[in-house]
Amino acid sequence: MRYPPGYKEKKHTELLKISGSLMKKNGFAATGVDTLMHAAGMTSGAFYSHFASKTDLLKTLVTSELTASQTLWTSNPHDTAEDWLDFELERYLSIQHVLQPEAGCLLPSLSAEIARADLSVRERYEQELLKGHAILTQRLGDENLAWAFICQLAGSILIARTLPTEELQRMVIHASKLLLRNALAS
Repeated sequence: MRYPPGYKEKKHTELLKISGSLMKKNGFAATGVDTLMHAAGMTSGAFYSHFASKTDLLKTLVTSELTASQTLWTSNPHDTAEDWLDFELERYLSIQHVLQPEAGCLLPSLSAEIARADLSVRERYEQELLKGHAILTQRLGDENLAWAFICQLAGSILIARTLPTEELQRMVIHASKLLLRNALAS
């Protein structure tokens, strides 16, 4: 069967988006190829025409997801570090991000599984994370503050997701915003 030009690339992009959503919501290990392909409306055999393995998918997903974060950071319309930070804190540290992992950042959802992945996945993760860190270092003016920012954001969402009440989730988010704003001010 012949497909129109661009069909495979379109399906690849669609599969990556669906995979990202499912894996951020359910976890990498818990999301099988059959589940991914069913959600994409494709056969399980078609998976291997897009990715050599599930590990290959994870590496591609890491690149795609962290590139999306980098794009968000570089498209932030604010010039001053304080305004830039406020914008990012409001965008990232939200109850919606806590309650909808499938629509959010890869870091709080999959970092623990990436830590257990093979070396090639962890190297790709490091490579992409360092690109984001460079953007944050430039915006915040301090390499250490940039690392703290990344860790505080991801950690806040992760911890908030473990809590059963929205009230406490909101407290965690609020406390993290205060801490990061104070860190930048000093």
